Amino acid sequence: MKRYIRLMLGKKGAFIDDCLKGNFIGVDFEVYQDLSMHLTENWKDFNKKFIPIWLERFPEKNKISAGLACGALWTVSKGLKKGDIIISPDGNGKYHIAEVLDEYSYHHGEILPHRRTVRWFPETIERSQMSDSLKHSTGSIGTTSDITSYSAELETLIAGKAPPIIISSDETIEDPAVFALEKHLEDFLFANWKQTELGKDYDIYEDSGEPIGRQFPTDTGFIDILAISKDKKELLIVELKKGRASDNVVGQIQRYMGYVLEELAEDGQIVKGIIIALEDDNRIRRALAVTQNITFYRYQVNFKLFKA
Repeated sequence: MKRYIRLMLGKKGAFIDDCLKGNFIGVDFEVYQDLSMHLTENWKDFNKKFIPIWLERFPEKNKISAGLACGALWTVSKGLKKGDIIISPDGNGKYHIAEVLDEYSYHHGEILPHRRTVRWFPETIERSQMSDSLKHSTGSIGTTSDITSYSAELETLIAGKAPPIIISSDETIEDPAVFALEKHLEDFLFANWKQTELGKDYDIYEDSGEPIGRQFPTDTGFIDILAISKDKKELLIVELKKGRASDNVVGQIQRYMGYVLEELAEDGQIVKGIIIALEDDNRIRRALAVTQNITFYRYQVNFKLFKA
C-alpha cells in the first residue's frame, strides 16, 4: 500500500532547496553516526536504545523531546519504504512531492546526513487548495506525519484537479455541524489557553520555547492538545469530541494516555485526560464513572448580535 508522509526538511523547510537539487530527503537531530546497524524493525526498540543516548548528549531535554527526535530518525531511516510519497512544505505555502527510491544511507559532514534518495515530482500542492482537515494534519508538530488517510484528496491535488469535500477521513462523524464547531474550538483553546480554566494549572507542552503540544503525534493518532502541569508532575491530554461517537472518544483518549504513560512520562509523573464536548453526554459520563484520571468538560458558545 502506498503511503503519504508529510516531512519537514529542516526547521520550517529550511533545506528544501538543497533536497530538491540533490534528489534526497533526510533528518539530522545532531546524531552523527551511521545508523545502518541499529535500525530495528520496530521503532519502539530503536527508541528504547537511542533515547537514553540522546538524553545523555542533551541532558537539558526530556523524554518527550527525545521521543520525537528518535522517532523521526527511525521513520525516515527505516520506516519509509520504497514507493512511499513524501509531501514537504517550503515554508511559503507550497508542498513539494517526492517518491522514495532506495534504502537508508549516511552522509557524514553534510546537511541532513540520514538520507533517502527520492524522485521529485514536477507538480506541487498549494496549501490553500487543501481541505481544512488536511491542512490540520499537514500542519501538525513534529518532523514527520502520516497523512495516508488523505490519499484520495492528495492524489486529486497532485493531478491538478479540484479536491473532494472531506469532513473527516478516518473517523465516523455523528454530527457534522458539531464537528465543524469543535474544530474551531481547538483553534480557540490553543490561542487562548492562558485565559481558560485549564491554563491556570497547565501549560501547552513546549520544546525550546516552541509550542509542540497541539496535534501531538502518537502511534495511534494525534492528541488534540498535550499539556503539562506548572509543577511538571502531571501530563494532561485534552481531546475534543468533534461530533464523534462517545465510545470512540473514550477509547481514543485511553489509548493516548497509555502511550504517554509508557513512552513519554518521566518517573513520578502521572497522566490525566480531559474530554470536552458541546453537549452533555450520558454515555461518556457512564464510561468515565469506572475510568480513572479522565474528566468530562462542556463548553458554551456565546453569540451576540449588535445593531450597526
